[in-house]
Amino acid sequence: METAHGTVKTPVFMPVGTQGTVKTLSPHELTEVGSQIILGNTYHLYLRPGHQLIEKAGGLHKFCNWNRTILTDSGGYQVYSLAGLRKVNDEGVVFQSHHDGSYHELTPERAIEIQMSLGSDIMMVLDECPPYPCAEVYAAESVERTTRWAKRCFSKFRESKPKFDYPQTIFAIVQGSTYPNLRESSLESLRELNFPGHAIGGLSIGEPKAVLFEIAEFCASRLPKDKPRYLMGMGKPEDLVKAISLGIDMFDCVIPTRNGRKGQVFTWHGTLNLRNAAFKDDFRPLDETCGCYACLNFTRAYLRHLFQADEILGLRLGSLHNLYFYHELLATIRASIDNGTFNIWKRNFFDKYESKHH
Repeated sequence: METAHGTVKTPVFMPVGTQGTVKTLSPHELTEVGSQIILGNTYHLYLRPGHQLIEKAGGLHKFCNWNRTILTDSGGYQVYSLAGLRKVNDEGVVFQSHHDGSYHELTPERAIEIQMSLGSDIMMVLDECPPYPCAEVYAAESVERTTRWAKRCFSKFRESKPKFDYPQTIFAIVQGSTYPNLRESSLESLRELNFPGHAIGGLSIGEPKAVLFEIAEFCASRLPKDKPRYLMGMGKPEDLVKAISLGIDMFDCVIPTRNGRKGQVFTWHGTLNLRNAAFKDDFRPLDETCGCYACLNFTRAYLRHLFQADEILGLRLGSLHNLYFYHELLATIRASIDNGTFNIWKRNFFDKYESKHH
């Protein structure tokens, strides 16, 4: 993908920077580990520090000093995750702020206005993400609403002038819960609107893995092949590998950073829990083949000590290593796709990753 802030090679993993920061890591570190694009959240940045302030600062890129690509999520996921603090109607969503209890209305038009002020390269339409499980009747209403909102977002986007001296783009979101017929109707109506890219929403929210992959495959196979396909909120290294083989191009998830802060790290041989006593006197790096700052400079024993002692450096190094691993994983996959060896690579990856040989 070519954006105003550089080329993004796909398939790509996007670290989550909800509040305009990827927790514990600086933009410099993110660049060093290979992040091409990060994700910010419209709803959270609107509440704090406010989109007007960010616009005044010159946009989110300037405000947080990130000169590569930014994608902003519209707040649709918060419709799902803040269920107790919001009311959805056809006009939009009324949220109660989780900071101070004040009320705010987020309409499709408002979501676009805020994202124009943030200056993200890729903005998402406002959608309704229904919970899992949900009744087919509810999911059907939700699809219709999401489609109407997508149309409103697109027309607002087309009639708005960019606030900064570069173009922005907008992606649609396919909904429909776990019902293939509803996914089909969502896909149909969005295809007619001709968005530059599409996301598959409403997954990774508690449904069984088999169902997740079934729906992801169903949607990916029907979305335009020449436009980015983004599976929202997806996850673990082994899941990314499977999803890429279904034709998915873009992923975001808090797992590498959140788990890294808790002491779980990913390696080519599976995961390690650094709090385990087994690492107390293990003076090897996390992963012998890893080129990240943590692996080149520290041992498992030292990292375990940091987590046992609640030292902030432990959280930082865990996050740093995990993001490096994710980006390395994706770079290796891109290379295998380029030279036509992805299926062989995939078999080898699973043999090693599931071997539990540490």
